[in-house]
Amino acid sequence: MSDDSPVTPMTNPNLFGHAASERSFLDAWSTGRLHHAWLLTGPRGVGKATLAYRIARFVLSGGGAGEADGLFGGAGPKSLEVDPEHHAARLMAAGSHPGLKVLERAENDKGKLAKEIGVDQVRALIPFLGTTPADGGWRVVIVDAADDMNRAAANALLKMLEEPPVRTLFVLVSHAPGRLLPTIRSRCRRLVLAPLEAASVHAALQSVRPELTSAEIEQLVPIAQGCPGRALRFAGLDIQGLEKALDLLVRTGDPSGALAMELAGVLSAAAMQSRYEAFLELVPERLATLAEEAETADLARIVSLWEKARDLAGAAVPLALDPKSVVFELSRIVAMASVRSSNLV
Repeated sequence: MSDDSPVTPMTNPNLFGHAASERSFLDAWSTGRLHHAWLLTGPRGVGKATLAYRIARFVLSGGGAGEADGLFGGAGPKSLEVDPEHHAARLMAAGSHPGLKVLERAENDKGKLAKEIGVDQVRALIPFLGTTPADGGWRVVIVDAADDMNRAAANALLKMLEEPPVRTLFVLVSHAPGRLLPTIRSRCRRLVLAPLEAASVHAALQSVRPELTSAEIEQLVPIAQGCPGRALRFAGLDIQGLEKALDLLVRTGDPSGALAMELAGVLSAAAMQSRYEAFLELVPERLATLAEEAETADLARIVSLWEKARDLAGAAVPLALDPKSVVFELSRIVAMASVRSSNLV
């Protein structure tokens, strides 16, 4: 990897603010009672994928000095840190470690991501899991994100979790664990990654994007909402402008639909794809906030609007829905949520 290559969860050696989760994994490793499947949950962008690859790098490197039968006795290692020059770390950074398989949405021949992880991708693990690990080591399977599996894929993975091969570790990343099969959740040990404090977000952004100035990072920290990945997704997209537009929809109710039409026209331009996708993420969040602040008489109605917006926003990109129509409809939903029940006819 060249020095100017973008840092990804696979190549990122640093993780900030999740020492307790690391310690939980290390304690299990050190005592020799390592569960075969781990489910990493928490909001999108909080660091789950980075932790998943950090775990994989640690396990595939042998877990540090003093290893006994693959696991540590006594106090064990103090962190999951692995020297970037370690052979296993270099292979992982290059995406070529023979002991690691990653399940994620695949790209088609046009470079677009598939809508889901399919059953054939899961079944492709069978030869990998049927071999003996090199040098008596470990194999690691990362699923990022497990929420992306369709039903058939989830059932195929479940069979593997029910009868795991020896010295094989499954690490599942999930933004919405409630969508997973209960039987998958029950077979995993869960680590919940909470949003980070501002100082940890600042450190994470500085580590991943060292070219950013302190002033630029300070602007991104509140946008992150405790999730560095969120800040990076939204960097340079004038999120404050989108939030001001949502504020205006809420404040005025946009009775004529003029603001909704204006937003639809701006965000549907081809050059605005990234801002459009950010808008799709911001609208359900804003409605969730309105629901939290709602009076009892308005709560059920706003929750219903939130569900409608969540489903539409989630389907917009995978189903290639018309962006102009989607933005207009979502804007009108936000405006409707601002109207109190006492003012409805």
